[in-house]
Amino acid sequence: MSVAPAKHAATSSAPALDIRGLSKSFGAIEIIRGIDLVVPRGERHAVIGPNGAGKSTLFNLISGLMAPSQGEIRLNDEVVSGLPPFRINRRGLSRSFQVTNIFAQMSVWENLRCAVLWAHGEKYAFWRAVERNRAVSDRTMQVLADINLVARRDIPAGLLTYAEQRALEIGITVAGGAQVILLDEPTAGMSRAETERAMELIQRLSQGRTLLIVEHDMSVVFGLADRISVLVHGEIIASGKPAEIRNDARVKEAYLGPGAH
Repeated sequence: MSVAPAKHAATSSAPALDIRGLSKSFGAIEIIRGIDLVVPRGERHAVIGPNGAGKSTLFNLISGLMAPSQGEIRLNDEVVSGLPPFRINRRGLSRSFQVTNIFAQMSVWENLRCAVLWAHGEKYAFWRAVERNRAVSDRTMQVLADINLVARRDIPAGLLTYAEQRALEIGITVAGGAQVILLDEPTAGMSRAETERAMELIQRLSQGRTLLIVEHDMSVVFGLADRISVLVHGEIIASGKPAEIRNDARVKEAYLGPGAH
């Protein structure tokens, strides 16, 4: 019998993510410097900034790959800062990575089914036939259809095109039913046509969820985000709606240098 993913109580007014005074240092080098960031439920929020600004470190702190040096991270009003990634995932947060992170030798179907099994509190076991678990199979097929890979379900994931592998990773990220999704440069390395298809996929799969995305392609950022935060040298220098960020003098200076118009 499968076990439904755990649901955690939280007040309806609590934001999906509430980050206060977050810092991360490596020895004497401070990478994240006292960040405050609130992401309301259902918002699509983009984090942008120059290379080396600390965007991936911020994602690693939120998802549990790193422990903060100082500060607090709340997910749905629960403190998760310092918890291991699997515990944060069980509390409703899932993420993708800059580098495609799939099981190349396993089929597309098996990659997705692994994510669904873990979300249902189950693992592979040689004495159980997972194919008989109807709820897991139905959910796997649903996600497979959502990412438009039904025709590719039985081939090894390593044989997919790059764009298809990125779509599969996004599918794995949402397969467990997490309500807070972190996507780290999901369109990196894609052609314009591939990027447009990826944007459409992200828009569909993030409906009803909270999305936090790091992305360098500004057409993706301004096409997807409800709000944007700009990270420079480990600090958020501006946060607001896309039109506000587009016209912010501090943001222009951070990207284009002093005196930018």
